[in-house]
Amino acid sequence: MSDFVSAFFLTLRSRLKRSVKDMNDNEILLNHNELVQFLKKPQKEFTRDDIIRFMEARDIRMLNFRYVADDGKLKSLNFVPFSRNHLRSILTAGERVDGSSLFSFIGSGASDLYVVPRYRTAFVNPFSRIPAIDVLCSFYDSDGKPLESAGENILRKASSRLTSLTGFTMKAFGELEYYIKSPHSDLYPLTDQKGYHQAAPFAKFETLRVRALELCAKAGCRIKYGHSEVGSFTFEEFDYEQHEIEFLPVEMDEAVDQLLVAKWILRNLGAEYGVEVSFAPKIATGNAGSGMHIHMMLEKDGVNHMVENGKLSDTAKKMIYGLLHFSRSLTAFGNTIPTSYLRLVPHQEAPTSICWGDRNRSVLVRVPLGWNGAMNMIKDANPADTAEFGIMPSKQTIELRSPDGSADIYKLFSGIVIAAEHGLETKNGHELADRLYVGPDASSGCINGSGKRPESLPGSCHESAECLLAQKALYEKGSVFPAGMIEHIAGRLMSFNDKDMSEKLYNRNDEIGNLVKQFLHCG
Repeated sequence: MSDFVSAFFLTLRSRLKRSVKDMNDNEILLNHNELVQFLKKPQKEFTRDDIIRFMEARDIRMLNFRYVADDGKLKSLNFVPFSRNHLRSILTAGERVDGSSLFSFIGSGASDLYVVPRYRTAFVNPFSRIPAIDVLCSFYDSDGKPLESAGENILRKASSRLTSLTGFTMKAFGELEYYIKSPHSDLYPLTDQKGYHQAAPFAKFETLRVRALELCAKAGCRIKYGHSEVGSFTFEEFDYEQHEIEFLPVEMDEAVDQLLVAKWILRNLGAEYGVEVSFAPKIATGNAGSGMHIHMMLEKDGVNHMVENGKLSDTAKKMIYGLLHFSRSLTAFGNTIPTSYLRLVPHQEAPTSICWGDRNRSVLVRVPLGWNGAMNMIKDANPADTAEFGIMPSKQTIELRSPDGSADIYKLFSGIVIAAEHGLETKNGHELADRLYVGPDASSGCINGSGKRPESLPGSCHESAECLLAQKALYEKGSVFPAGMIEHIAGRLMSFNDKDMSEKLYNRNDEIGNLVKQFLHCG
């Protein structure tokens, strides 16, 4: 090899190293996670010994394992390590748990499972009186294999299959809406349905939300923003104030982690403040419900493929078709309690029909503004700044607006990935999507100017279960969802006996109120 070629490769290698270092520095500089700041490395590079070193340096005496059970809430297993070897053993081998007490589909006869920590999820517990590290875990069976029916494993299989078949990686994030219930106060009273982007003191619990943003960031969540939402009302001596936290796009498993950790943090803060935080889809009829909208995008080689030549790409339209094709059965994962279907009603900025559109908040799949061709705004707003701002990578996503806070988040995200794969593998998927488009000026919600109204989403858990069973084979394709799970989920939904519930409860406010109370702390 000539001296010139050798010098060229040395220079290239040096530049690549600097590039990687710059990327890592960017991951660290403003990162709020204390382990990231201490270790000087991004979370995805955390190791067992990193966690041990941090715990010893900060005199942290407790380790908590967290994992999700049937009810969708983070569970807790607490350790007080008595030595470095003991701590190393816990972080290496995990621990046994009783699967039959965590999952309804596991019998007591062979219920032992392992929970094993995922190091990248480690964060300092902000609520523990004793300094503690929390880490999210995965489930493994008696043979040490990933538990087939565990949500995180189903999502991993779905994501791997999507990438292997299409070459795309999906990223996503959620919008987490919630209500804060507190004793009524006449000081700066709430204005019914006028809470959108209110600031303190008219947003009474802005401080709780801001603290939640800080703690979520310290736990490793990528925060987009937080704000008060439309919903605000007073009912029976209580104020109900709606807020939202929105995240940034990350890998699918990380997007689930963000939502799970944020819900845990918000509930703990609610307990500290002496108020109730609820992610229930409906608190009161006639008032805005709480959704958990999911934004998603497809990447290949780090490039967003949702836009082509400044317009929504055929790839994006194929994914939209897949979501619409699966939309009725996806409610089995995203809308899992009877009050979910009190939210999915007309005139409440919640979807009822299977269609899509641009910026229209009543459609099922929305294409939000993506800054496509609009990056000259910054120069217009700041004429004194003569810097070259460069070209910003596309931020375009599409948004599924049906899910709510009752969602089984792992299975919902798995279903979304399966739906995307189906759309991408359908050759004329983009054309099929075009047939279900509703323009911003379309009258009466008709599709594509045809005068034809789109199909409707299910109106109950019972109907949702029927839709899920009808597409059972598509979810079990490639063994992503294990045999028997779809039937189990459908059976649980049908056990609510809520067929024709909306008609039966019409004008029966006391019964609706009792139903809301029953599911106030779902998911």
